[in-house]
Amino acid sequence: MKWKERQASSNVEDRRGMSGKGIAGIGGGLGLVIVIIVTLLGGDPGELLGNIGSTDQNNSAPYDETQEEKELAQFVSVVLADTERVWTEEFREQGLEYKEPKLVLYSGSVDSACGTAGSSVGPFYCPGDMKLYIDLSFYQELKNQFQAPGDFAMAYVIAHEVGHHIQTLLGTSEKEMPSRSSVSEKEYNKYSVRLELQADYLAGVWANHVQGENLLEEGDLEEALKAASGVGDDTIQKRSRGYVVPDSFTHGTSEQRKRWFYKGFQNGTIKGGDTFSTNDL
Repeated sequence: MKWKERQASSNVEDRRGMSGKGIAGIGGGLGLVIVIIVTLLGGDPGELLGNIGSTDQNNSAPYDETQEEKELAQFVSVVLADTERVWTEEFREQGLEYKEPKLVLYSGSVDSACGTAGSSVGPFYCPGDMKLYIDLSFYQELKNQFQAPGDFAMAYVIAHEVGHHIQTLLGTSEKEMPSRSSVSEKEYNKYSVRLELQADYLAGVWANHVQGENLLEEGDLEEALKAASGVGDDTIQKRSRGYVVPDSFTHGTSEQRKRWFYKGFQNGTIKGGDTFSTNDL
């Protein structure tokens, strides 16, 4: 992806070197949404809930970033700026106003309106404060554990999280997700899959616009598709336990994730991404 010497976003908070202090807990509908969202890319929501606690203050220390981390932080900021530009225009065409999210860079653990999360949960979006949270060490995990190298693989991850922000702005999560207590876990997981696949579709829409601006390089699309495939529930479960349990899927199979990202890439518009109405995921 062509990103160097391009405009970066001003909506980045750098909290690296600061440890999360914790909050009282996650409750109500917000907590249910977060249990879904933080599991992106194989994150364990139990780890997020388990990390919630309370201490008197944040601990902070100067953060000495490597040159690779410095470049990655710049890259993430440029990608965020691209999403801001694309979705501001897309919302305007729909007669809507796009509210830009903040992106928080952290190391180790971080406080959010949804609780205190450790880096083990992976990148996540918190609708309570409309912020994306990313520990840049995930880039190495994406390359090594998920076998998805390349800068556009990381761009896909960011665009997916921004997709959750769009769902929040449009009220999709609130309208489509049932109360956790009103359905079985199996049924609830089915809704979760649809929510995540829609976020993949929205990431594809963003990629379409970036391509239209001649910012993609050879192999970028393949990097994103490989990342989408690498974080499919079936692939993750096969790697971690040697078998799959379809009823426990919360994000979709590798094939589904690739398909919906590519569908968004082909369509290039927010219309066409209604994963909640279709019978063919």
